[in-house]
Amino acid sequence: MNISSRFAVAIHILTILEMNKAGVSTSDYIAESVNTNPVVIRRIVGMLSKAGLVEVKPGVAGARLAKLPSEITLLDIYHAVHVVQEDSLFGIHENSDTKCPVGKHIQSAVVPVFSAAQRAMENKLQEVNLEEIVGTIQASAGGILSE
Repeated sequence: MNISSRFAVAIHILTILEMNKAGVSTSDYIAESVNTNPVVIRRIVGMLSKAGLVEVKPGVAGARLAKLPSEITLLDIYHAVHVVQEDSLFGIHENSDTKCPVGKHIQSAVVPVFSAAQRAMENKLQEVNLEEIVGTIQASAGGILSE
């Protein structure tokens, strides 16, 4: 099991919006790049809009960033698309046998480790912004958004 792909798709969407500022980035256009249904794109754009990362005008095709790419961290995007709640990245089985010494204490032994691992991941996401992602892609693509 892995983290929802909404996070990666949200980064993809925001990157297209930044790199295609001169064009119109409709949900159909973005969906083609992501290789998914435009409904999925609209749903995620709605989440990004609610988080204040994207501006969308009703009845007008396309969206645009609501902040500079340097002001949008990967953690902002992660939170915007509700990937996981605090201290819930790693699931733990419930209803262990409390008569068993392992079953009785497994949660108290691993939950602090899981929480620390999630915080470490979130700290790393806080260190990277959308501008860095766009720069990496532009360097790889020669600065041109392929159509």
